[in-house]
Amino acid sequence: MTDTTQSPLEGAVLFYKQPEPLDPTQHGTLGVNAAEKPYAFVGQTNFVPLTVTEFAASALSYPVIFMGAQKQPAAVMGLRAGENVFVSPAGDFEPDAYIPAFVRRFPFVFADDKANQRLILCIDRGADIVAEGGQNPLFVNGEASDYVKMAMDFCNSFEQERQRTESFVKLLDDMGLLEVREASFTPRNADGTPGEPQKLAEYYAVSEDKLKALPADKLAELRDNGALGQIYAHLVSLLGWDRLIAKTLLRAAQTPVAANA
Repeated sequence: MTDTTQSPLEGAVLFYKQPEPLDPTQHGTLGVNAAEKPYAFVGQTNFVPLTVTEFAASALSYPVIFMGAQKQPAAVMGLRAGENVFVSPAGDFEPDAYIPAFVRRFPFVFADDKANQRLILCIDRGADIVAEGGQNPLFVNGEASDYVKMAMDFCNSFEQERQRTESFVKLLDDMGLLEVREASFTPRNADGTPGEPQKLAEYYAVSEDKLKALPADKLAELRDNGALGQIYAHLVSLLGWDRLIAKTLLRAAQTPVAANA
């Protein structure tokens, strides 16, 4: 799985086509329209980044893993690139599935302006819901609208949680708790016997053995700073691989096979 969650000023960011720093001169007449299916765009990806405080809510729906060199926490929503089994082909997000904050902040996002050591609020100018004269204006009389101020507050909270997540991952790394794991699937042959196991994904996860082997003072540290509860939520979420496989097989069975030309 590829990590594409970096700042728009540094490179591509998942879901965003054309992020631009908000500017009353360039965006003064723009607004954001309400969408009938606001999260349909999530159907094009099989994973979404998470912050650590979302582990428990996400664990009810998805496997929560650590991926890539940065060990970015993510919710796994599909087994194949470009397919999200929690979003219907019509663009409806499964009603009882948790929607990560990474998704809910769209079409706004912070960009990291390292030269000036600041964060800049951006809007995805390429988003379909961003349009001239949109329902929720970005600026009123040249000033940021209440809608933009709410977006700023949400992105500020998200940034705080992102930094907390980086500290959480560093803590796990420093304690040597993360290990490489594989998710696999064993299909059934036509005669009912087990087939050849298939590797579905390789990712990082907390090692239960290493967790149990921690000294009492380290376990107490994880307990007292709240990390232990998040670790257990992550571990419980890994039971969700079976559900994800079942949903993938069901989606495949419901997808019409194209007729040969």
